[in-house]
Amino acid sequence: MNKENKDRFYYNSKFLGSPDARSVRILSEYYGPLQRFERNDIQDFLVFFGSARIKSRDEAQKELKNAPKNISRVDLKTLETSLEMSKYYEDACELSYRMTKWSKKLKSDKKRFVVTSGGGPGIMEAANKGAQKAKGSAIGLSITLPFEQTGNKWISNDLEINFHYFFMRKFWFLYKAKAMVVWPGGFGTLDEVMEALTLIQTRKLRKEIPIVLYDEEFWNNIVNWEYMIDKGVISNTDVNHFKFCNTVEDAYKYLTQKITTTHLKKSDL
Repeated sequence: MNKENKDRFYYNSKFLGSPDARSVRILSEYYGPLQRFERNDIQDFLVFFGSARIKSRDEAQKELKNAPKNISRVDLKTLETSLEMSKYYEDACELSYRMTKWSKKLKSDKKRFVVTSGGGPGIMEAANKGAQKAKGSAIGLSITLPFEQTGNKWISNDLEINFHYFFMRKFWFLYKAKAMVVWPGGFGTLDEVMEALTLIQTRKLRKEIPIVLYDEEFWNNIVNWEYMIDKGVISNTDVNHFKFCNTVEDAYKYLTQKITTTHLKKSDL
C-alpha cells in the first residue's frame, strides 16, 4: 500500500474497528450484501429458520449405532431424541428442494424466492442442501458465534454473507423475504419468528409474508397461543399471521398457492 492510501482513514483498520467507526461498519453490512445480491440477480428470499442442533438422519443413526454399550440412560435418551428430531432435517431438505424446483420454472430475469438460511448447521444446512440439489442458488446469512460453525458447505459461491451485527442480519432476512418457514428451534429461532410476527402485527412490515410454523404439536407446546388470547395479550386475529403445517406436502401446497396469489403476476407463471 502506498503512503497516500495508508494515510486515508478508510484504509485504516484500527480506525474502522473503533467505536467511532461503528456507523461505517453498520453501513457496510447494508451496502455490501446489497451489492452481492445485485451481482447475483437475487430478487427475493424464501427464508428457512430453525435449530442449528438438528442433525441429519444418517448422522443421528450413526451416533446412536456407535454409542458405547455402557452408555447412561440420559445420554441414550439424548441420542434417541436426536434421531427423532432428524425428521425435521430431512423434511427441510425436501421442502427446500421442491420449492427451488418450483421457483426455477417461473418466468423472470431475476432469481425468485431463493432459499435463504442462517448459514450454519442443522436446519440451515438442510435448507441450503435442498436448494443446491435442485440446482438452484442457496444463500447463507452467517454470523460469527463462539459456539457455532458458520458457512455450511451447501451455500452457493459468492452467497455466503458474514455479519457481525445481529440486527443487520435480521434486517436482510425480513427485507428480502417473501415467505418464511419456521422449523423447531431454540432461542434464536424464537427471536427471529417473534420479531417477524411483531413487525407484521404492528404493520411496520406492510408486505404480506406467508409464514409456516412446521409441526403444530411442537409449536403449541412451545407457545400457548390460546392462553395469550384468553389473557388478552394478543387478539384472536393475530394467529392468522401464520399457518401450521405438519407435512412437506402441506407446506409446499400452502406456500406455492400463497406466493402465487400474493407476489406473482400471470406473466410470471
